[in-house]
Amino acid sequence: MKINPKKHLGQHFLLDQSIAQRTAELVPQTEDELVLEVGPGTGILTKWLTKRFQENFLAVEVDRQSISYLIDNDILRKEKIIDQDFLTLDLKELSNGKAIHIVGNFPYHISSQIVFHSLDFRDQVSSLTGMFQKEVAQRLAANPGSKTFGIITILSRLWYDCDYHFTIGPEVFNPPPNVLSGVIQMNRNNRKSISFPEPDFARLVKTAFNQRRKTLRNSLKSSYDIGLLPQEFAGQRPEQLSENDFLKLAKSMLV
Repeated sequence: MKINPKKHLGQHFLLDQSIAQRTAELVPQTEDELVLEVGPGTGILTKWLTKRFQENFLAVEVDRQSISYLIDNDILRKEKIIDQDFLTLDLKELSNGKAIHIVGNFPYHISSQIVFHSLDFRDQVSSLTGMFQKEVAQRLAANPGSKTFGIITILSRLWYDCDYHFTIGPEVFNPPPNVLSGVIQMNRNNRKSISFPEPDFARLVKTAFNQRRKTLRNSLKSSYDIGLLPQEFAGQRPEQLSENDFLKLAKSMLV
């Protein structure tokens, strides 16, 4: 049985065993914690993950053809596969009190949504490891002052530390994507909460970055009381502020 990559699912199947092994080995070693692969496809990464994690492994797959392939080729047992869209999966219910480590060759057209869904369940998701479009991977791992530093960087860095591990060319995928790919890992940090509503904080960050070439004094003045803006940030552009700087900014602005 052959699986044809489906464009509407954003499938680009990994072909290179060494990259699959290298990615699987990045996932933190766990005891009695759950490793969840998103979109196993043909199972090339799955084989390395099941070898490491055995009974502590599950996969979530929305493609029925892939599910049949994984079962028919003895890559995964049926009870190890969740037939569902990851973006609708209740990770708190799935975790049953255990930490979850998410891993995958993520469909690039929903990779940001996968990150934000994981952020929604940050009390359950201990780490996220996988392949993204290189541009998205660089944004997630960017440092303040970088051109790739942006909204998703700030909102993810509140809860996770992120490391960029390596770049992958298009030739190791079927079909080859039109972009380079990057493998990153996000690990949960120690922050438990912030002192203001998260939607309000996200709105402040998005407002600042909507006009990222402007200073904060100019980008925020139409939506916020600019008199509350700390002088230390007034002349800076949003990409110059770290997530902790944005928390300090929010403490002044969100009153």
